[in-house]
Amino acid sequence: MDTMKPFAESCEQNKHVIFDAIKFEFSEHKDILEIGSGTGQHAVFFAAQLPHLSWQPSEQDENISGITEWLKDYPHDNIPHPISLDVTKKWPKKTFDGVFSANTAHIMGWEEVKYLFKGVGNTLNPNGTFCLYGPFNHNQQFTSESNARFDQWLKQQNPVRGIRDFEDLNNLARENNLIFKKEIEMPHNNKILIWKKE
Repeated sequence: MDTMKPFAESCEQNKHVIFDAIKFEFSEHKDILEIGSGTGQHAVFFAAQLPHLSWQPSEQDENISGITEWLKDYPHDNIPHPISLDVTKKWPKKTFDGVFSANTAHIMGWEEVKYLFKGVGNTLNPNGTFCLYGPFNHNQQFTSESNARFDQWLKQQNPVRGIRDFEDLNNLARENNLIFKKEIEMPHNNKILIWKKE
């Protein structure tokens, strides 16, 4: 591995199971916006497996260069240059058939999560798909002891962080014309939540 590239072990571990869950959801889409692309590892893996579509990475400014390092060795042309995106500010004018985001909702503050769903609602084309990966609660109950410990750790890092409740997220989704489709159980007490744009 090129030492210049940022590397997240969790991305390496979960990319196959996430892909198996989202490949059908994005099978008939033409372009995907990834919010919070992190290192860029998911982008290059998913785009290579889905050559029929364009996979647009996005991140805050300080992480763009790391994604660019991964793209230098990417052998296909279906990943545009990563764009700068702060969910609370200006979103791209372009609309997309799908939006994917992994491990972002619990890192953002709740106000940022509201902006996330508003932006997704505005950015998705009709019948577009939003896939959100991460740990989630149901009815304010943790799904595992490890998630409860993780939530405590998150709040120690920043009090506005924390594992989000599905019901709260789904209320935001409905406010932004997103209809819940399904929940997919994932390893390590994670899930993928999937909404469709009306």
